Amino acid sequence: MVSARARGGPAHARRWPWWALAALLLLVAALVALRQPLAERLLPSTRIDRLLAEGGQALAQGRLDQADGQGARQKFEAALALDSDRGEARAGLAKVGQAALVQARGAIDAGDATAAARWLALAGDLQVPRAQWQAEHDRLQRMEAAAIDLEGLRAAAAARLGDGDPEAALPLYAQVLALQPGDVAALEGREDALALLLERVHGALRTQDLAAAARWLGQVRGYDPGHVDLPAAQAQVAQALEAQRQLARRHLRQGRLERAAAAFAALGSIAADDPDVADGIRATAAALASRARQLSAEFRFDAAERDLAHARELAPDLAAVRDATRAIARDRAMARRRLMQQGAPAQAPRAALQAFDAAMAQRHWITPPGTSAYDQLRRAQAAAPVDPAVLAAAARLRDAVQGCVEVALRGNRLRQAQDCHDAWQALAPADPAQVEARQRLAQRWLAVGEERLRAGELEVAAQALRAVRRLEPDAPGVAEFSVQLERARSSPRPP
Repeated sequence: MVSARARGGPAHARRWPWWALAALLLLVAALVALRQPLAERLLPSTRIDRLLAEGGQALAQGRLDQADGQGARQKFEAALALDSDRGEARAGLAKVGQAALVQARGAIDAGDATAAARWLALAGDLQVPRAQWQAEHDRLQRMEAAAIDLEGLRAAAAARLGDGDPEAALPLYAQVLALQPGDVAALEGREDALALLLERVHGALRTQDLAAAARWLGQVRGYDPGHVDLPAAQAQVAQALEAQRQLARRHLRQGRLERAAAAFAALGSIAADDPDVADGIRATAAALASRARQLSAEFRFDAAERDLAHARELAPDLAAVRDATRAIARDRAMARRRLMQQGAPAQAPRAALQAFDAAMAQRHWITPPGTSAYDQLRRAQAAAPVDPAVLAAAARLRDAVQGCVEVALRGNRLRQAQDCHDAWQALAPADPAQVEARQRLAQRWLAVGEERLRAGELEVAAQALRAVRRLEPDAPGVAEFSVQLERARSSPRPP
């Protein structure tokens, strides 16, 4: 008798676990689903043949170019990307180009200029023979010209030019030349309009209106990049822009931040891609933000907000600008807290303010020490730094010492101007007007030093040099004067 194990068959099959049968079924399903991708991966030619067949079908159905990738052009280009040596793909693209040319011809016959232009663009992309494409392109231009009153366009352009408005005339001439590139009247009119624009460029350069000069130059370049006078005009505009960059940088170095901001803002509207201009804009914004923080620390919030607004206009995303915004907000909150702690203005240090008024009446701004207006103000500020009366007193003294500097400079009283400037610096270290006054004072000291050096008064000349170096160590002429002074000191003196 033969056992079930010896016979095999159903008894053995029944002993297979259920999960093994499930895994077998999944494997069979995966092989069925993936048979085509696997075949294409193992045999790339299979995929290429499929793309070629799909491209031929799309071409036969008139689906030449489709954004969803199902057009004949897309299929043949995909096949060509997989194998650039397959001639069938290139031949397919050539057929698509010819079919597009046929479509363009039919659209022109039907008077559909929009469709014709679209089909011609496709034929041009697929590099149909130039002569065939040009013939249909010329037909399209003649059709468009017939539908447009070219004579009226020429007359309108000439009228605008006669009125002295080349910017209005040039687009009209461009329309005529787009339809009839060889139109002599339009070419001559465009030349006259461009010449008039170039004259405006030169006029704008003479008045330092660089924005207008750059705009008109760009129009000339757009209408005729090969204009014979364009290179010279471009060189002049570039030279003017460089001069403006140097001026803006000089304003920034000398602390004239408002002027630097205006100059760099103008440059930014003309040459925003210039890295030097971008660096200058950021540096000016950072300097304005820094000064705004200093002004805010002195509780001069109106001036601080003005500087901050200029900085935001230049570089709103600069970290220094964001930091200054937060710092000013903190200072305002602190000022409010202090004012509340001080109580009413009647509690302000009246004695110090009265003494301040007396010193101001006697013009004792910084001397004598201890009883000067400056010292009395410091006492009042120590007691009530944000009291309105104290702030008003600080503004009065600041105006007084600023005026003192001006009056002393006009009278050539340099020591008095120096003392008033020192008080001004102590009162308002961030005041932008100080920069120019400091430079003027340094130049006056330098002139005195040179004069005393020529007179042989070496010690007075040395004192003047020390004053200049304290004010402006890098002032123009300081290095040369120092060398001259040292040479005079080292040279033997006559008996």
